Amino acid sequence: MTDISPKTLATIEDTTKRAGLGISSLAYYDNNLDADENKRAFINRHLLRCIDYAALLGVPSVGTFVGRDYTKSVEKNFDLFEKVFVPIVEYAAERNVQVVIENCPMDSWQISGMPGTISFSPELWDEMFRRVPHANFGLNYDPSHMYLMKMDYLSPIRQFGDRIFHVHAKDGLIDDKKFAYYGVYNRQLGRELTNGFWTCKIPGHGGVDFVEFFEQLASVGYNGTVSIELEDPQFEGSPEAAKKGLLLSKEYLQPFIR
Repeated sequence: MTDISPKTLATIEDTTKRAGLGISSLAYYDNNLDADENKRAFINRHLLRCIDYAALLGVPSVGTFVGRDYTKSVEKNFDLFEKVFVPIVEYAAERNVQVVIENCPMDSWQISGMPGTISFSPELWDEMFRRVPHANFGLNYDPSHMYLMKMDYLSPIRQFGDRIFHVHAKDGLIDDKKFAYYGVYNRQLGRELTNGFWTCKIPGHGGVDFVEFFEQLASVGYNGTVSIELEDPQFEGSPEAAKKGLLLSKEYLQPFIR
């Protein structure tokens, strides 16, 4: 159960309606496989609460990360993933809510230089959906993460088209000279100061081919939300900068939205 009051619920609904906005997804991006069992249990319970809120608000999905137990192998993590996520996804299905996983590798989340989750590539999605095949379990697909890992971000759309429930519109820029210097494992010293050879950008300011991206989404019948995820450092630091980044993104994306 949830303790959200009818008054709070009405306030949220009234505020979004007056602003001409809708809520496409609630988001709780934490480590659902945390090595600390007490912390993991807290995170899992909070995710269930987010599912409750989504159901009450009529929001179709809740986004999260799978995460990773850094003390276990990837194979053992998938055993834990199945144990944790099957009941969560079934709980969501009972409330007509989708659970969507963003394909961010979460580099250095638990261990420096290592992915912090087991859900960032088609190889891992195959296993993820084998373990949790439920129809309400899918992806929050962000092409920038794959582009910045020098992966194919177009072909998987056809392969996993029926699992793409939500889309992030974010671009990325790769500095080839820095890539040649740092290599595929990226910067190792002072990682907290820079992303190394890559930078997140607003759509149209990086290397993602959004023309082809949206063509591929259309080819699999995607007609859901395209959410601008603003992580471009050029448009951070103030509400005015963020607003400018969002408006430029909207302007760029408008021709693709039918």
